[in-house]
Amino acid sequence: MNTKARIARRITLLTVIAAVCSVMAYGVGWAVRGESLPWEDSPRASAQQRDDRPVAQPRTDGTSTPSDDPSDPSDPSSDPADPSAEPDPSDEPDPTKEPKPSKDPGPPPAGPALLSPGDAGPQVRDLQARLKQIDWFSGDVTDNYGDVTTDAVRGFQAKRGFEVTGEVDQRTLDRLREMTHEPTKAELTNQPPPGAGGNTPGPLDPRCTTGRVLCVDKSSRTLRWVVDGDVRKTVDVRFGSAELPTREGVFSIQRKSRDHVSSIYHTSMPFAMFFSGGQAVHYSPDFAANGYNGASHGCVNVRDHDAVAWLYDQVDVGDKVVIYWS
Repeated sequence: MNTKARIARRITLLTVIAAVCSVMAYGVGWAVRGESLPWEDSPRASAQQRDDRPVAQPRTDGTSTPSDDPSDPSDPSSDPADPSAEPDPSDEPDPTKEPKPSKDPGPPPAGPALLSPGDAGPQVRDLQARLKQIDWFSGDVTDNYGDVTTDAVRGFQAKRGFEVTGEVDQRTLDRLREMTHEPTKAELTNQPPPGAGGNTPGPLDPRCTTGRVLCVDKSSRTLRWVVDGDVRKTVDVRFGSAELPTREGVFSIQRKSRDHVSSIYHTSMPFAMFFSGGQAVHYSPDFAANGYNGASHGCVNVRDHDAVAWLYDQVDVGDKVVIYWS
């Protein structure tokens, strides 16, 4: 009897459980009569279950990479009109990265050359005198545009950031003129400035104190035109070499030749005033160009063109010449 009662109770329990399951199955069937299950209404569940829409990958900074689907509602960039959308940090410039420097275009190209190596003339002399004023050119100025002038121009151009050519274009010339003054006659003829260690005349020889005298002092390398003891003009002079020395003593002007050319050396001797054979006082272009880096063939060279031209007009044949050491 007890055994039968236990079996009956078990059957009754199974029956109840089966009925409950049937009710639940019915409810589920009612709920899924549409296209999706109730829990599939969540966008997150939908994105995770659909194979054709990739899951957003988390970033190391806590944000997510938007999906490739422009219709994905979870992608803030899909709606450009959404004012609440956060900007993508990857679009912001990185302040830690320095911008790449642009390539230096270099100095602007030089213009046409106004003066260049091989040129000669007074413009070259003016150029050298100006460069010498600002210590870019050394030595005596000349009419010739050679290597020394080229190097000086190149240095001047490099210092100012110009294209370095060694040739003078308009920009180089304009800048040089801005930095310098018009060369003086002394600068153009390589005469030392007063009080700067130039030629200082020594005492007058007693033979120079009377009459009209060209008084030439070898010690100070000067020539003075003296009239009755009054010094009217003083110029720098250069003499002959050891092989062809300038004679010393008292002489007189024998003849004059304004545009003389040497018949022996075939060189120009303007404003020549001969005092002893072939030796004369005259203007020397070489002395003006090269200073004391050369010597005459025995003559008394004058490098100041205007001064010797003035002397030529003052001195007469027969006037005295005294050459001495002071």
